[in-house]
Amino acid sequence: MELFNPQQFENDAGTNVFRDALKRGHEILNERFQANENASNYVLQRALLIDQIVLKIWQPLCSVPKNNTIVLIAVGGYGRGELHPHSDIDLLILSESAMDAEMQNGIENFLRFLWDLRLKVGHSVRTLEECVQEAADDITVATNLIEARLLIGDEPLFQSLQAAIAPNRIWSHKNFFAAKIEEQTQRYLKYNDTTCNLEPNIKESPGGLRDIQMIGWVAKRYFGATTLHDLVQHGFLSEKEYQTLINAQEFLWEIRCHLHLTTKRNEDRLLFEYQRILATAFGYEDDDAGLGVEKLMKRYYRTAKEINTLNDMLLQLFQEAILYANAPAKVYPLNKRFQVCNDFIEVTHDEVFVNYPFALLEIFLLMQQHPKIKGIRAATLRLIIHYNYLIDNVFQQDLRARSLFFEIFRQPQGLTHVLRRMNRYGILAAYIPAFGKIVGQMQYDLFHAYTVDQHTLFVVRYLRRFSLAQFHQEFPFCSKRMQSIPKPELLYLGGFFHDIAKGRGGNHSELGEIEALNFCKAHGLSDNDARLVGWLVRHHLLMSTTAQRQDIDDPDVIKTFAQVVEDTIHLDYLYLLTVADIRATSPDLWNSWKNALFTELYQKTYTILEQDKGHVLDKELHIQNIKKKARRLLLNDADNERISALWKELGDEYFLYSAPHNVAIETQAILNHSNPDIPIVLEREGVKGGTKFIMITRERDYLFAATTYFLEQHNLSIVDAYIVPTQGEYTISGYTILENNKSPGKPISDILQELKQALESDEPEFDIIRRRVPIHLKQFTVPTQVTFTQDHINNHTIIEIISTDRPGVLSRIAQAFVSCEVRVKKAKIGTFGTRVEDFFFITDYNNQALYSADKLDCLRDELARLLDEDVPKKQ
Repeated sequence: MELFNPQQFENDAGTNVFRDALKRGHEILNERFQANENASNYVLQRALLIDQIVLKIWQPLCSVPKNNTIVLIAVGGYGRGELHPHSDIDLLILSESAMDAEMQNGIENFLRFLWDLRLKVGHSVRTLEECVQEAADDITVATNLIEARLLIGDEPLFQSLQAAIAPNRIWSHKNFFAAKIEEQTQRYLKYNDTTCNLEPNIKESPGGLRDIQMIGWVAKRYFGATTLHDLVQHGFLSEKEYQTLINAQEFLWEIRCHLHLTTKRNEDRLLFEYQRILATAFGYEDDDAGLGVEKLMKRYYRTAKEINTLNDMLLQLFQEAILYANAPAKVYPLNKRFQVCNDFIEVTHDEVFVNYPFALLEIFLLMQQHPKIKGIRAATLRLIIHYNYLIDNVFQQDLRARSLFFEIFRQPQGLTHVLRRMNRYGILAAYIPAFGKIVGQMQYDLFHAYTVDQHTLFVVRYLRRFSLAQFHQEFPFCSKRMQSIPKPELLYLGGFFHDIAKGRGGNHSELGEIEALNFCKAHGLSDNDARLVGWLVRHHLLMSTTAQRQDIDDPDVIKTFAQVVEDTIHLDYLYLLTVADIRATSPDLWNSWKNALFTELYQKTYTILEQDKGHVLDKELHIQNIKKKARRLLLNDADNERISALWKELGDEYFLYSAPHNVAIETQAILNHSNPDIPIVLEREGVKGGTKFIMITRERDYLFAATTYFLEQHNLSIVDAYIVPTQGEYTISGYTILENNKSPGKPISDILQELKQALESDEPEFDIIRRRVPIHLKQFTVPTQVTFTQDHINNHTIIEIISTDRPGVLSRIAQAFVSCEVRVKKAKIGTFGTRVEDFFFITDYNNQALYSADKLDCLRDELARLLDEDVPKKQ
């Protein structure tokens, strides 16, 4: 069936007629695509449809004068004859010389008519001389012209253009290749040089369609190739590699077609809001094996890795053919299996991997040991990819292979670089099957920014940076602790295995410990070393959860943590792994507040383990020490009795949260305060990027609700809070708030003054905060979960609340506490992507733990009502 019959428009060039034809043509294409999902047919047939429309419009509107030669040329993707549903239509109108007014008017009418049809047309109108000059000045223009396709007009003029932009005239083979390599390098940097971003651009990201186009551009420029299959004829691709490339292109084309049809625009970003829709379109469903969207994305990441690998190999082949074709070969041997040729490592003969399978690991170790090696020669790379099937059970038990793999982790340089290569070429997945299961595995949330395998390699990368002098200023304390690590390779192994059991179900830390122990024992590590690596994997979340979910001002919490850690060596290893793990989870996750929090936990634990040699931290002695130091700072002996009386009223818990200088300042402020109805608000010594402040007020049932409402109204993030009822008329509240890109312009001191004024009211107003929910949050809803735990020792109830993050969520929780007559003693606020995980230590108004079923039911119901109200709906 012909999509568009030019004959029916010979006597009618009306816009509506063409619109109807275009609409019908697109409907037919969409119907065909929905029926068989053949993206190749779609993009080729849409280009044919547009050809017919464009040519039919061109003929009556552009009558060419006898003294002027002009041609209409398709360039870019349209020049290749490939148009996705909403791709731009790039046209070049080329004339031999300057156009007269009649011709300019005709071209304007032609373009206007295309725009009236709502076609997205990119165009340029140039003379031959202008076109050649633009191409000489701009590699992008030159690249577009390489794919030029004559639509209509004077063929000799088109051929003159082709001749004028040939490599012997502009952009020699060498210069063109160098420019395109630099262009790709810069493009990769925009996407963190990884195929594994969770919202990839399927066209521009590493491993995207642009990587395939890159191969085509170089092939066309150097070989005069017209199709990718020509590279098979030239011996640059095997038939199997060609088929892999075409299958990958078809998959990405299918995604792109679905994206364009779903969004009704030229959208190449595979955003969260489209991933579920596309997963359904591809037939992926949620089941015990995982979410349908995760299955789709795993296929995408593995496809992108295949493209990235072939792109790497082919560009290396091109480099050798183009840049080094006439260069004298500088060859020197490394051993009987490998040599270096023009700074690239290669096998000494094609049977190396067949005769010595362990050489599949040896080559990467040699690259670490000889840092001047720039890369792997393409022919050798092809052999690595082809022969990685030799990495089987026999290979994994080969002592030489085990020694080589472990030695890679012990090298002083190049670890991250070779691990990335080994992952890209499938070596890691083959040698460690458990790692193969996490390749391309995503977690469909906003907390984890990368796939599990990419995150793992980033963890190792950040651990390595702690040991390198050029990065000491990034994390000085981590770099200092790194110097005390006796065996860094054990830390790197802990990082490598920490998430290796993700996605299996069950506790991934416990399952990962088993994998790590088996690996270490198989590779000849001592029992002590193996146990350390296994311990790191099992407890890699311990420091994070302790710091962010427990009260590290409580000596009992520190004591319990220290008992698990056991010694300062384990503490150093765990601290460094924790920091690297958080940094590698998401670029925006680490902040100065977390830095201060983990450093504080480290130092308190170190004190117990090192200075006290494991003695139990006594809470009463700790409080007495704080009081003694604060008393020295106060100096005024005349107030001793008043100070003692006040401190008795404040109770012991206040001193657990206060440094001696804070106690001195706040004691003086209370003693000098004449009106207890007016709150005292004092800023404490803060953390970089955040502020700590304390409030001293009369006890009020709504205090926590009013305070959180006020702070959240000012777009401030509360990360820590505690409320200590005293024996007297005061209640002491402490908050830590973060100053981030959502912070207001006014100084924190002004905001705290306004808070003080707001709390002076007998009944301050507070309500549900309603603001626009960011679009990302609408894709991820977390069912509200409320869990109660009774702490009999401290006589309070711990409530864990998991819910969807959105503006004002903490204020909603606080209002539920007011409704159910619950008092907050301590709060630990945590947000992980769109998931809120908050812990509250609560009592009733008599400061007793909550044992009443009615009270607990009230809380559960009220929290569900307030937190599930206006929950963003998935799009």
